[in-house]
Amino acid sequence: MRHSITLFGIRFGTGTLPLAFCLLLVWCVQAVPGWGDAYAEHVYPPVARTFSAFSHLVPFAVGDLFIALSITGVLLYPVYARRVRRRQWKHILLADVKYLLWVYVWFYLAWGLNYSQGDFYQRTRIPPSAYSPERFEAFAYRYIDCLNYAYTRISATDTLSETSVCHETVRAYRLIGDSLGIHRPFHPSPRAKTMLFTPLSSKVGVTGSMGPFFCEFTLNGDLLPVQHPATYAHELAHWLGITSEAEANFYAYQACIRSQSSDIRFSGYFSILPHVLTNARRLMDEEAYATLTGRIRTEIKELYAQYRAYWTAKYSPLLGEFQNFIYDLYLKGNRISSGRKNYSEVVGLLIAYEEWANK
Repeated sequence: MRHSITLFGIRFGTGTLPLAFCLLLVWCVQAVPGWGDAYAEHVYPPVARTFSAFSHLVPFAVGDLFIALSITGVLLYPVYARRVRRRQWKHILLADVKYLLWVYVWFYLAWGLNYSQGDFYQRTRIPPSAYSPERFEAFAYRYIDCLNYAYTRISATDTLSETSVCHETVRAYRLIGDSLGIHRPFHPSPRAKTMLFTPLSSKVGVTGSMGPFFCEFTLNGDLLPVQHPATYAHELAHWLGITSEAEANFYAYQACIRSQSSDIRFSGYFSILPHVLTNARRLMDEEAYATLTGRIRTEIKELYAQYRAYWTAKYSPLLGEFQNFIYDLYLKGNRISSGRKNYSEVVGLLIAYEEWANK
């Protein structure tokens, strides 16, 4: 006798009961308080070590290839199954749905359930700070003074080699991990791979990504030297289980400014300049904003203008807006209620951290 169960209109026979079990497990972790924290603390680290040990052996981004092949397969399989195998449409669509459900399960069990853990304030027990214009302005002036002091002319030198960036970032995360609610690196030399589809990534404004299926992270091959250390540190934070973009920006900033390399320190300060200016535009009047930006060193203003022009030339408004829309929905669907605006919320985290650290 064959046994089956039905979930949300999908019939799972004996052969697909493991899929049904995995789906229920994912939904339970997402729904039951504390289970997400248990996953992030005890389950994800060994999962990440295992998958990344495999992906580390492969010189290219395995996850990028997997996603590309999956999309191609899901789109082409119905044509093959209908014309060659003569299968009925309901069986064809059911096969596609079950495959996508396995991808869904894999995504969450391998990394995505980190979205269900407590946020930065819960993990660190640092109290949130009231985000007032006065507090922001005081922070912004302190930040710009540090940015100006940290300025150094960055070029593609040995100082910014992948090895040195990796070494310095791992060292910094080992220093801050216990006190700031983030895992220490799972491997001594986490490998950042180049995106397989760098030109497309540049067109949609993506500079790095976390590959959840094989616990690897990738960087855009078009990155400017000043961006590389901070982007590496940002994606490494995701690899360590951080899902919030604001938190990943926060940890990247903290890791970089603790570096012994002046180039990496400046990359950390420079990385949050767009978010500080975005918040300044929103919270300050024109005169106050002009006074604040007038305090920035001329060399940094020129570098920032070059940075914006460089990426604007590569950006496709049509593709970029579509990607922004999809990613905004993705973040909101995974408990990041502010969506893409989450990136600039790093400023609130930094203000809260500074007030806590200076008590």
